[in-house]
Amino acid sequence: MSRAKRLTEIEKMQIVREAAEGVSTTDLATQFGVTARAVRYVLKADAERQADAAIPVSAVSVKVTTAELAALDAVLASAGIESRAEGLRRLIQAAGGVFVPDAQLAAEMARTRASLHEVGNGVAQIAKQMTLANRQGHGAGPEFTELRLAQIRGLARFILDAADEIDLAIRRRRTAMQLEATAALREFAHAAE
Repeated sequence: MSRAKRLTEIEKMQIVREAAEGVSTTDLATQFGVTARAVRYVLKADAERQADAAIPVSAVSVKVTTAELAALDAVLASAGIESRAEGLRRLIQAAGGVFVPDAQLAAEMARTRASLHEVGNGVAQIAKQMTLANRQGHGAGPEFTELRLAQIRGLARFILDAADEIDLAIRRRRTAMQLEATAALREFAHAAE
């Protein structure tokens, strides 16, 4: 495989376009001089971007009694949800297992995680180059000591671990919100009986 390479936005768009046309991950990796993992990452990031940018296109209407509507408004107000539409959207998302309490926050956290991974991978590449320089005898300077190399490796590990912690926190929060939404759906179901 060729040297590590940072893809431009145009190259990323080409990868997405060609993958949609059926070009394999391996062929794309070879064509753009990157790893298959980098291609998969580009495709995953594009899929997440499209999901985040999705525009609602269907409407739902339901007839309820005045008491049921008052109960819904009370539950929404206690949860800090300002509109019925947003409350119903969240309940529908919860029913599908996709409950995201704040889509903008989730998108920001996902971007932060991706940025941390990018930085961590860059630092790991620096450590790799330092190791290579030491093996070839070019690392005689104070910047290439084993201590410095260990510090760089530790930094890379810290950054990648931080990104994983953010991902884990997002997953835990989604799970907790799913449980809350499921409980709210049960309450609505029992109230209707």
